[in-house]
Amino acid sequence: MKRQKQNKLFEGHLVREAIQQSFIKLNPKSMIRNPIMFTVEVGTFFMLGVCIWILMGEKTQGTFAYNFIVFLVLLLTLLFANFAEGLAEARGKAQAASLRKTREETPAKVVDEHGQRKTVSSATLRKGDMFECEAGDLIPTDGEIIEGIATIDESAITGESAPVIREAGGDKSSVTGGTKVLS
Repeated sequence: MKRQKQNKLFEGHLVREAIQQSFIKLNPKSMIRNPIMFTVEVGTFFMLGVCIWILMGEKTQGTFAYNFIVFLVLLLTLLFANFAEGLAEARGKAQAASLRKTREETPAKVVDEHGQRKTVSSATLRKGDMFECEAGDLIPTDGEIIEGIATIDESAITGESAPVIREAGGDKSSVTGGTKVLS
């Protein structure tokens, strides 16, 4: 029996990229796109200033330890939020790259003007080419159903687990490359 590779939440290269992004996103120019986290960042730098002020011998509310702990909690909040966002972005980029690779490697059964079928790479398909798909095939590129009816698994694209029905001549005739023909 063939075991399918499971997607791990914390793949090494994705985690490294997310950690790097969590520090890069501390830049206020990047953070200003998210007003709530920008406010947390301003508070973090304010608390850093308070800690430095205390170290210089000035009297303030609270002890150095208390103010430093507040600073650390705010900094960790920023880093973890940026890490989660970076991990989500890295996973999205990896899935998009995987989908592009699948589209390039997918074989297409092209039907020429004489009705002859020839298998080619989907990367060679051009607008106007006709191709045939059967149950179990991946749809090689975006297109329109011009003959027949099919049940399509679009979960790789939409995340919706229920298959959809596509048929020629209707308003639901378009298909998306990288999806699978079920029947």
